[in-house]
Amino acid sequence: MALLFGGYFKDIHDPDQWRALFHRHLPDLEVREWPDGVGDPRDIEFTLIHNPAMGELKRYPNLKAIFTFGAGIEKIMKDPELPRGVPVVRLVSQELIDRMTEFVLYWVLHYHRDFHRYFAQERQAHWEKFRGPTTAERRVGILGVGELGADAAEKLMALGFDVAGWSRRAKSIKGMKHFHGSEGLIPFLARTDILVCLLATTPATEGIINARMLAALPQGAFVVNPARGAHLVDDDLIAAIDAEHIAGAALDVFHQEPLPATHAFWRHPRITVTPHAGSWHSAEHAAEHVAGNIRRILDGKQPHPVVDPAAGY
Repeated sequence: MALLFGGYFKDIHDPDQWRALFHRHLPDLEVREWPDGVGDPRDIEFTLIHNPAMGELKRYPNLKAIFTFGAGIEKIMKDPELPRGVPVVRLVSQELIDRMTEFVLYWVLHYHRDFHRYFAQERQAHWEKFRGPTTAERRVGILGVGELGADAAEKLMALGFDVAGWSRRAKSIKGMKHFHGSEGLIPFLARTDILVCLLATTPATEGIINARMLAALPQGAFVVNPARGAHLVDDDLIAAIDAEHIAGAALDVFHQEPLPATHAFWRHPRITVTPHAGSWHSAEHAAEHVAGNIRRILDGKQPHPVVDPAAGY
């Protein structure tokens, strides 16, 4: 039984650390490094590879599961030769969820309590207090209510915010207003003062935050995007802010990363850029999550969460 891992991990962690962590949870698991230590491809039953080349995964005829590092799976799902019948398992640990919720809570509170205005007037040595609405009067909209969106919604509601969610299909989260499908998108946007995008990336969601969507938000709304850069049409956001329809945006993800130094986002006074820092896994939690799913598979159970190929997430 062998796990093939590599790519992203060797950039940020000692490979020996990963090997030791996997062996702690699964002593019988052989860990091989991609791409130079593959050995016989027939031995590989599990892969945990960041950004494998198109067609790479078909080389392993005995795969039982394809694990992804992180919540994003769009690049793997675009592989036309992706092995059929092999579950693609997203790495969405509680640690990843918690960190993303922290990021969302920070930016919602930042805009809710007018800190964007305080930071601007601090640079001018200007002293002025603002009296904004209560949390019950502040309408937050979560675009995408999967594992990440649902947790953020629950924590925001615990603070008293008026939270609504939108997803492709109908869902139910206690205490949260929910909209779904194309017919629910505009009504959802119309009641959203702070829009938080936590969508998965699919062909249907690429460019979803565009001029039409931004125009459907109330004047003075804010946009927070820690999901994927592909969701946003950059020029449309800049135009909406410059027209003073959108009050500001906090962006953590971009079409090209690192964000080029020449990009207008860096210099726009009402756009804040962070370097894809919204959430991450530690090696310890990632290895534990993958090992737990491998044990489930060996016991004849379904791993979690498995990507729905039809939905793309």
